[in-house]
Amino acid sequence: MRLPAPLRRLALAAAAALAAALPAAGFETRATAAYVLDYTTGTVLLDKDGSKPVPPASMSKLMTLMMLFEAIADGRVTMDTPFAVSARAKAMGGSTMFLNERDRPTARELIMGIIVNSGNDASVVVAEGLAGTEAAFGRQMTQRAQALGMTGTNLVNASGWPHPEHRMSMRDLVVLTEHMIRDFPELYALFKETEYDYKNRSPQNRFNRNPLLRLDIGADGLKTGHTSEAGFGLVGSAVQGSRRVIFAITGLASDRERAEEAERIVNWAFRQFVERQLAPAGTPVAQAPVWLGAERSVGLVGDGAIRIVVPALAQDGVAARVVLRGPVEAPVARGQRLADLVISVPELAERRIPLYAESDVARGGLLVRLEAAARVLWSRWAGPALGL
Repeated sequence: MRLPAPLRRLALAAAAALAAALPAAGFETRATAAYVLDYTTGTVLLDKDGSKPVPPASMSKLMTLMMLFEAIADGRVTMDTPFAVSARAKAMGGSTMFLNERDRPTARELIMGIIVNSGNDASVVVAEGLAGTEAAFGRQMTQRAQALGMTGTNLVNASGWPHPEHRMSMRDLVVLTEHMIRDFPELYALFKETEYDYKNRSPQNRFNRNPLLRLDIGADGLKTGHTSEAGFGLVGSAVQGSRRVIFAITGLASDRERAEEAERIVNWAFRQFVERQLAPAGTPVAQAPVWLGAERSVGLVGDGAIRIVVPALAQDGVAARVVLRGPVEAPVARGQRLADLVISVPELAERRIPLYAESDVARGGLLVRLEAAARVLWSRWAGPALGL
């Protein structure tokens, strides 16, 4: 289906108005795996082995937090619910919030201990408090991850402690972050906290390890990770203007290299891509023919404004087409999904945007059905004779 002239002009103008800069393919990252997403438009900006399952280290604590966020949302616990601390949780090595078996930290305190202190002890407390055992919690996390479309995830513990079967992909970490931002905005805001010290037990461990939070680049999360097997990694998110960028990287050689690479990715994602609006909310981008309808066609609209991001060197390469999901037969209900707007931008993966019926279209009466039948008969009889 050919786009109407106004939308074609918008697509061309979106590309022509951009200033020169580096296209997506020109970005080289030192990370062994990376995935960068423009959250606002759903555009993948960079994918370097993004779907490969790798050791996630403490970045998998994001799934532990997600499970706790969901338990709070559905009322199983509240932010003030106390959790028991087992001897096993107390004995956890590595990063810790220094819990002991006499403590009864609340869900709020455990969230802060995981986000800021990266507490392995806090993660085990959450796992045992929600599922009884950490092994059971690992199975539940894996099942939930699969339901969220995280196909490269298999988790066996709550903390990211090294284990040969504990794996996540960078794409899955970004998918997980999308859900946390969209579904739990109030809880997600806690990722911006830069300091936390449970009962003043570890002043030297009170600072958030996320290096982006110390920079004026709009960062508001999320989580670092490091083991000797995984290297240094980070799941990050930043907002500038109307755009949000989410990314996950791993395999860096040092915390300094991780910090440099994370900042470089954020700057690249915001400076080398520009957001453009192709169609305002409620504006039809095309007309779909309706079979046996009281109206012969129906407008196709997006779910709100249709926006894209474009690399700056794509001077004339933006292309768009509408693909119907099948023949459109009356009756048609307003909001019914009928087609996809397929956007092709140089150096980026093809993007498909759902399109919906702008209005109801009732089934036509007898005259409409007779006219449709006549058209079919005419095409069958006259077409061969005319060489059609």
